[in-house]
Amino acid sequence: MTTERRKKYREQICTIFAVAFLAVIFFAAALMFHQFKAAYSKKAADASESETALTHSEEETDTEKQEEDDAAERQRQNILLQAERMSAAYDYDEAIRLIRTIAGYQTDEECQAKIRLYQAQKASCVPVNLEEVTHVFYHSLVVDPIRAFAGQERDPQAVGNNQWMTTVGEFEKIIQEMYDRGYVIVSLHDLVNRTADENGDPVFSPAEILLPPGKKAYVLSQDDLSYYHCYDNYGYAARMVVNEEGKPVCEYIQADGTRVTGAYDIVPLLDAFIEQHPDASYRGAKGTIALTGYNGILGYRTDNSYLVINKNLNQDKKQWLIDHPDFDIETERAEAKKVADALKEDGWEFASHTWGHIRIGDSSLETLMRDTAKWRENVEPLVGAVDTIVFAHGQDLGEWGAYDESDAKYRYLREQGYRIFCNVDSNPYRTWIGRDYLRQGRRNLDGYRLYRNAVGKENNIADLVDAADILDPMRPPVPMLE
Repeated sequence: MTTERRKKYREQICTIFAVAFLAVIFFAAALMFHQFKAAYSKKAADASESETALTHSEEETDTEKQEEDDAAERQRQNILLQAERMSAAYDYDEAIRLIRTIAGYQTDEECQAKIRLYQAQKASCVPVNLEEVTHVFYHSLVVDPIRAFAGQERDPQAVGNNQWMTTVGEFEKIIQEMYDRGYVIVSLHDLVNRTADENGDPVFSPAEILLPPGKKAYVLSQDDLSYYHCYDNYGYAARMVVNEEGKPVCEYIQADGTRVTGAYDIVPLLDAFIEQHPDASYRGAKGTIALTGYNGILGYRTDNSYLVINKNLNQDKKQWLIDHPDFDIETERAEAKKVADALKEDGWEFASHTWGHIRIGDSSLETLMRDTAKWRENVEPLVGAVDTIVFAHGQDLGEWGAYDESDAKYRYLREQGYRIFCNVDSNPYRTWIGRDYLRQGRRNLDGYRLYRNAVGKENNIADLVDAADILDPMRPPVPMLE
């Protein structure tokens, strides 16, 4: 190979190497660029995802906080509503206590304004004169006056219905008019403070009931809430039941035999009235239900006498057992107890009316003891122990004033735990607070009393109602008592 050719060859080789080298450099640069771009894109994506996640987290935190704030505000409003209802029922201290459970109430202007208002309302109240607390009572209400009062000329039960019973319409007018006149229901137990002496024995002292000026306290009770067999087909409720909301209401059998539930007696009617007018009741007080036991309680046949049909069983019970061959006393008792528990939860209280509706003044000590044993065996397990006895037939253990401590029947009733004793009295009010007991007279607002006041033959309930406005137009003339 000539020198010229070798030189040319070397130049070609150098050129090739140079091109190859440049190609490698270019490729490496391109590769590095793509790697950098990918890394940058990933970093940007990661940053974007991180920012998005942070945004979502902040949004979730804001949402959770808003939900918490909303829940706290709902709770605050609920507490304020409860406090408002408490204050309407004259329980100002409890209303203030409730408000002070609200977080931050110290700096909450609305809370502070409510507290000042309730304190001022309490300060404006005056003590009730306990000697002027009247006590009114009723029996089961007549739902259908036509069925209840028809045939007085030949049916003694219709006469009794007309004399002793109040109609639903009359009761509704009475509680409205008494409310309009400033009357407020209190419990018998609101009248006394009960403490104990060094021996653990109870000691009673007058309680302080504070009400706004112009308000007047009264006690309400209902006798014989058993729905006796003699009420059947006369237009009364049949029994008490518990509705889906857990409230005590009545079952009523219409003239065509249809069973319906609703406000067909005092309990659900008064409950509804107080729900609408919380200031009609002092701290949620309702009434006292005075029960016998010989036909069971609350419309349930719970007495032991229903266990066996024998020659000593009266005809009403025999016929009822024949008409109810599937009768099970334990089921009856369970249902009655469920209703009794609902009544107590609802603010109602129970009392004895004696098991057999006996005349306490005329009965011997032995008769009273047998009767009390039956009440405690058949009624007390369903309603709980009671400290109140409402005497049947309006009788009592003695003249007005302090009881005779040597009276054997009085001593026996005390031994049985009774400390509140109520009779029937036509005086506007009679209350006696002894060292360890309370006596109170009761006024009947029944057909007899309403009718005689409405037609001008008596004038002894004018402080409560205008009888002429109350009297049911479906009520016929009421016969004189024999």
